[in-house]
Parts: sequence; C-alpha cells; structure tokens
Amino acid sequence: MENLPCKAGCHHVYLVSNHHRHDGGRAYRVSSDHTPAQSPRISPDGTRIAWTATRGGAKEVYVAPVDGGPSTRLTFWGQAGTWVRGWVSGRIVPGESSRRAARSPLTAPGVAVTAGDAIIAVDGRPVDSQTGPAARLAGSAGKPVELTIARRDGDTRNVVVVPLADEFPLRYQDWVAGRRRWVHDNSDGRIGYVHVPDMVSEGWAELHRDLRTEFALEGLIVDVRGNRGGHTSQLVVEKLARRIIGWDLARGVGPTSYPADARRGPMVTVTDMYAGSDGDIVTAAIRSLGLGPVVGTRTWGGVVGIDGRYSLVDGTSVTQPRYSFWFEDFGWGVENHGVDPDIEVVMAPHDRVAGNDPQLERALSLVLRDLETTPAATPPEIPPL
Repeated sequence: MENLPCKAGCHHVYLVSNHHRHDGGRAYRVSSDHTPAQSPRISPDGTRIAWTATRGGAKEVYVAPVDGGPSTRLTFWGQAGTWVRGWVSGRIVPGESSRRAARSPLTAPGVAVTAGDAIIAVDGRPVDSQTGPAARLAGSAGKPVELTIARRDGDTRNVVVVPLADEFPLRYQDWVAGRRRWVHDNSDGRIGYVHVPDMVSEGWAELHRDLRTEFALEGLIVDVRGNRGGHTSQLVVEKLARRIIGWDLARGVGPTSYPADARRGPMVTVTDMYAGSDGDIVTAAIRSLGLGPVVGTRTWGGVVGIDGRYSLVDGTSVTQPRYSFWFEDFGWGVENHGVDPDIEVVMAPHDRVAGNDPQLERALSLVLRDLETTPAATPPEIPPL
C-alpha cells in the first residue's frame, strides 16, 4: 500500500492512489470520526495508518488497517498537543556482543535507544515520518552518524552511532538466541541448544562460544539447519561423539567431565533442505554413528566438491568437480539426494510466517523422552574422610 498517501479531510482520513492524486480519482475513507482528524501517518510496512482525533473531548491517537476495519485507540494522555510524529520500532534487535559484526548500534554504550523511541533526524536532516530513516542512512555504513532521538516522554537527545553494512549477522544471532531461550524455557533449563551455521571458522567459533554452557545441561539439541558447508565436520562430529567416562574433581571448583566438552545426556539433531555439502556430511555422520535421532527434512544433497585449478585468459575462473564422498550406510547416494532424517517434520509456510518452529518442538519432545530412559551423567559424591 506504499502507493496510497493519506490525507486528512474535514472529519475523516482518506487514502488515495498516487495514480489519481491529481486527476480527481477515487479516495478511500479510513476513519469515521465526527471530530477533526489530524496528522495521519502510514506505517513503514504500509499496513496501518495512525491519526489524532478528539473523540470524547481529548485528542488521542488512533490506528486502523489501511484495507479497512475498526480503529483502535493507542493513547490515553488527554493532552491537546498530542499528534502523530511518526512510527517507531516496537523492538530493538539486541545483537551479540561477542561478534563485532553482530553488535547492535542502538544498544552501544552511551546510545541506549529503547523500544518506543523514534529517530526523527539523521545528521540534522529530518526523517520522513512515513518512509522512516533508511533513505537518510544510505551510504553511512561504518561511519559515525548523529541521530536525533525522541523519547516517549517527549524529550529529545542526540546520539552518535555507527550503522552496519549488513544486518544479517545481527538478525542471525537474534534468531539463535530466540530458539535457545525457547528450548530453555520449555525444558525448565534442562536442555541445551547450539546452532552450527557452517563448517568453517564462523561455525566453529559459534559452536565453541556456546559449547561449555549448553553441553553442561542434561540433554542437547544440535541445529544444523541452513548449514552452508565447509570442511570442519570431522571436528564437529568428534565433539558431539564424546562420551563422559570420568570426572575431574578439584578442591574449590566444580567437577569437570573427562573428556572435557562432552555432552552429559541424549542428543537430537535438527536439519533441513538448506544444509548442504559439509552440512550433508555432518548429518550423515550423526546418523551413521548413532548419536541420536535426526529431525527435519532431507538435506540438500551436494557432496561432490569443486576445485578452481584453471582460469581463462579473460580472468574467468573455471571450476571442476573433483572430490566425491562414499558412506558406509549411504554409499554414493548422498549426492543428488541428501540425507533423510529419522523423523520427517516439514516447516510449512504458515509456520514460518507465524514464527512457529515445529521441527524444534519435535526435537525437544524427543530429547526429553530420551532423558527418561537415559539420564544425564552426573559426578560422583565425594567419599567421606
């Protein structure tokens, strides 16, 4: 609905198509107030419109869907100076401080922007209340930028941030943290969760950042969905296959498992069609070694590696298939087919839209079930003196 600018009439808010703004085309009425409607603003996603009206004698803010429906009152301030300045984010993506590319600029020291604050200017230039600050921030990645922030109480202040060139690392860390939090909350803190995004340095670092805390819990969910492949699957599998055979108990500190970094209890792996190359291989290895059930969908099916040995005179690179894989349990069949899960759980489009994760839900139910028959390893009691 971005092509429908809003207009405030005598008592109503209207939407009119950009194609008919100057030729007397049809306008669509959104509000039905019997008092003047003022300062209408469309949300950045084009789905809602907000305006002020003096229903009941006090000027308040109301919001309604642009495609029709009842309006909802947002404020109860009772102040004559109330008006719609623009739309603000209902949530600040927190990011992850351990990775520089995933640190949120709005939560940096001294910035402290919170949900409900509004960015009203960038480097002193006003922000369009309907389109947001994106246009003002173009070309500013990696450079200090001054933002003028309007807080909910009406105060304004200036802060300096360094915008990111790519928000994917930030949102990826938020995605992982959200799933780990869900697993912890729905298992009373008994089950750990790790996600391995690839089989190169990034995935190896992600695994080891969370390994100590998550492996120490009673059970474990290993998520390799979307794994982009690489060459470290052997190292990852070695970690996952470790079995506790003893404990190191030192005076003044907690017990440590032997070998270290070994999981205490049962494990379930979650995979999907976007886990490929070494993501295929790690899934096949987990199944072949019997490390626990695999839940999700069939993996990508691409384990013939390429080499870039030759190049053409114009600088074009030419790759050749060179490395293939054979598995004791799967033969040559992983290429062009992938690895089938033990339990197929499909992520339907409506689940993605709603933010549901049936694959993770099934994985959690399985690991909790397995804990009943295979309790987590625990350190022994120290014998009496």
